[in-house]
Parts: sequence; C-alpha cells; structure tokens
Amino acid sequence: MAAAGNLYINAPDQAWSGNITWASDTIKCALLTASYTPNLGTHIHWSDISANEVSGTGYTAGGATLASKTHTVTVANSWGTTWAASTPFSAGTVIRPATGNGFLYYAEAGGTSGATTPTWPTTVGATVVDSGVTWTCEGQGITVWSSSAPSWTSSTITAEYAVLVDTATGTASTEPLICLQNMGTTESDSNGTFTVTPSSTLGWFYQFTA
Repeated sequence: MAAAGNLYINAPDQAWSGNITWASDTIKCALLTASYTPNLGTHIHWSDISANEVSGTGYTAGGATLASKTHTVTVANSWGTTWAASTPFSAGTVIRPATGNGFLYYAEAGGTSGATTPTWPTTVGATVVDSGVTWTCEGQGITVWSSSAPSWTSSTITAEYAVLVDTATGTASTEPLICLQNMGTTESDSNGTFTVTPSSTLGWFYQFTA
C-alpha cells in the first residue's frame, strides 16, 4: 500500500510545542486492525488507540522504527508533477501548471483533464473546473515528510491502518500520534513480508505553504 496519510489534528501543535521532532526522535509505524474507528480530532496519543494494534507472527508491539527520514521543501515552480491535457489524474494529486505560475493545485476528485489549459486561480482556496477534475489552489510551496518503507519479514499479519507515532517519551499516554494511513481494505500476509510504503511524491504527509 502506498499513499500519503491524514494528519491527526493535534500533530502540528505537538510539533510546535516540541513534542514531535521528526529528524531526531524515534518515529515508529504501527499497524491497527479493522476494529479501529479513526478520529483524527480526538485521538492525540498512542494510548488513545493502542488497544487496536495488531498482533501476529513477525510483528513487534509498538511498530517498526522509520529509517532514512527526510523532509523536503519545494517551491511551486520546482514541483515535479505538471498538468497535462486530456490526462487522467487521481484524487489527491498535486500539480503545477505546465508553465509554472508560482502556485500548486490539488485534485479534489479523480478525473480526466480538459483539452485546453484552464485559467489557473492564484488565490489560495480558489478552484477551477478542468473538465473532469476540480483543482484547488493550495499555495506557493510544499513540504513533504517521508522515509524508507517499514516492513515486517516472515510475518503473518492482518491490518487495515498504519499510524505514525513519535515514541521519544517512552510512555504511551504522552507519545504523540502524527498521521494515519487507511489502506481502504483489510490487508494480510502469511509468512511473507508486510510493507507499508509512503507516497513516492507526497511522502507520509505534507503541508502547503501559502
């Protein structure tokens, strides 16, 4: 499974307060069962959701430590994914116009772009309908947080969610939740390798700069 996750609402505040330090803290990816009911607003710490953690051969309680963590700041005109005519774009795609105008745009729903270049709005939050795609102007830059993909080898696991947790405090009631990936369905392996892969372009999570 590869996708960017959804931030827990309290994660930015936890980061600004010094409780999450991406570069130096031990960040783990834990797996949750289908019994978990996500609540990005009220779930703040690992203790809020840990009862839903999976168990199984090859899985260690608390999850796997992320390696090769990165965070990358990119200005809009340097973003690698560009708009193209008559092209399918999936929901959540972030693009810049083919001729950069200093802004990035987010696909609210999947569809096929039009045959001609739309008139791109340059007010953050403004939208433009591009045949089958509606684009929202998001800002002049983006920061992406990513890492190598955690995996569990020789494992037998069944999971539906993956969650990133800052485990620096070592106490479940004070370990901040960062983001959640919904696999969309229950995924299983049997004596295999269970891997959770961040998005190749949007990492685990991202933030636009207006």
